[in-house]
Amino acid sequence: MGSAKVLFFFALLSISALSAFAENEEDPGLVMNFYKDTCPQAEDIIREQVKLLYKRHKNTAFSWLRNIFHDCAVQSCDASLLLDSTRRTLSEKETDRSFGLRNFRYIETIKEAVERECPGVVSCADILVLSARDGIVSLGGPYIPLKTGRRDGRRSRADVVEEYLPDHNETISAVLDRFAAIGIDTPGLVALLGAHSVGRTHCVKLVHRLYPEVDPALNPDHVPHMLHKCPDQIPDPKAVQYVRNDRGTPMVLDNNYYRNILDNKGLLIVDHQLAYDKRTRPHVKKMAKSQDYFFKEFARAITILSENNPLTGTKGEIRKQCNVANKLH
Repeated sequence: MGSAKVLFFFALLSISALSAFAENEEDPGLVMNFYKDTCPQAEDIIREQVKLLYKRHKNTAFSWLRNIFHDCAVQSCDASLLLDSTRRTLSEKETDRSFGLRNFRYIETIKEAVERECPGVVSCADILVLSARDGIVSLGGPYIPLKTGRRDGRRSRADVVEEYLPDHNETISAVLDRFAAIGIDTPGLVALLGAHSVGRTHCVKLVHRLYPEVDPALNPDHVPHMLHKCPDQIPDPKAVQYVRNDRGTPMVLDNNYYRNILDNKGLLIVDHQLAYDKRTRPHVKKMAKSQDYFFKEFARAITILSENNPLTGTKGEIRKQCNVANKLH
């Protein structure tokens, strides 16, 4: 009787092990060069498209970089950001947190190029992540090896965006907590905000620091430029009224951002808090001195962000177009 029980127990173990093996075979998760057999040219095509688009439209690289934050930080790195609004659901692109995001049509350009080579194989989620990786290189940042194998979600997460993406007016404690929840620690968060080294900020997001009175925390030498760029107390959100995040090297991802915020030239409240909060200031000072340290922590944080709760295996789908979920038959 005892022997029979032992044999039955080992039989169960064997079945469990085979099931786990079959599941792993079916869903390897995220891996390096996921498409090496199914679409070996995928990453080269994406890289070339990013280069071509950057050559024609310099601001695309800022968009690629913002996309990875806005998609991957909200529950899952599943390209839900790219979905258009429908009669029933609002697009994440149309939420307040996504103000200023643009160039989504160029993600479709990349998708079309990949589809011509390998129809129905490469996900929009992977295209979003890899375009960010290659956009970072275009901006003079580090090359970050990133895994692939993500699949696309079918629904917008607009209803929860504000729970995951911090606002520029939130306390640094809230910002640290939001990112800690997805595994990004303090130096990682400080490095991610270094993305404010490139691009520009719309006046809508910073006029509260200029009107009705100028925020005394701002460097007085920087204020006239900000007032010149943002002359209206209530700016038109559709107007082209922006201030460059970094006037020195606006098109380069570098550690100049940290020197700027230590000199009270950060445009947003969160930039100022980052420079002066006792938890973040030591990392700000270290990154201001060492671009290598900034790049190391930035690459680590982007990697963690890119691997946040992806859909893999048979979950989700491979969209035919990045802005709409596939039709279910």
